Amino acid sequence: MAARRPLIAGNWKMHGRRAETLALLAALKESLTVEHLHNREVVIAPPFTSLEIATQILAGSSLQLAAQDLHWEPSGAYTGEISAPMLKDLGCSYVLIGHSERRQYCGETDEHVARKVAAARKNGITPIICVGETLEEREKDATLEVIARQVRGALSGQDKTAIASLVVAYEPIWAIGTGRTATPAQAQEVHAAIRATLASLTNQPTAEAVRLLYGGSVKAENIDNLMAQADIDGALVGGASLQADAFARIARFQ
Repeated sequence: MAARRPLIAGNWKMHGRRAETLALLAALKESLTVEHLHNREVVIAPPFTSLEIATQILAGSSLQLAAQDLHWEPSGAYTGEISAPMLKDLGCSYVLIGHSERRQYCGETDEHVARKVAAARKNGITPIICVGETLEEREKDATLEVIARQVRGALSGQDKTAIASLVVAYEPIWAIGTGRTATPAQAQEVHAAIRATLASLTNQPTAEAVRLLYGGSVKAENIDNLMAQADIDGALVGGASLQADAFARIARFQ
């Protein structure tokens, strides 16, 4: 298996005004030093309004910056949208694309996701592509079918050789913010299926290089067991990323 550097990403969602951003990032910088992160990456995704101040606070640290979304056009008459060049200018290394909340509340489709992935890559920003099934889909045993469709849709039109540098985050919708977490075995089953889908789109060495994250009520109490699974390479953390101690413990998983 190709060596994959673990990646822990904190998605703040619609939380964090200026003072809260300052306090939380200062605490994380103190808790997560270069010594803690020498063999892993930690990425913070605050809301758009906090990106500039976050860039300033994180300068010189080992923590990296992500945006929570982007538009596929570089500029234009798209009121309220943010483009990849704008995010690059702010120092974003990563961007979340296709989060289930965007799909559910904003009507985002697999086609939209594919266009956003292409825009991010064109501007040197690594996409974290989110996929996940509803509780109804899981109960109908449609999980693997749904996930394969979303992965294929997100990567439509992508150069096969570039797929190795992308990140895919599996977030079962029924586990996001509910306190319910997929068991390590359930998460591993889906992650293995994602890697098999990637292999069918490219080849096995490329699929082995892609980092796969688990998201869905990730906590300090369950991170170690999740990270022990063969195909889980990190976590996309929601609520716990807003608590400095909890997120630092997740980032320092054993």
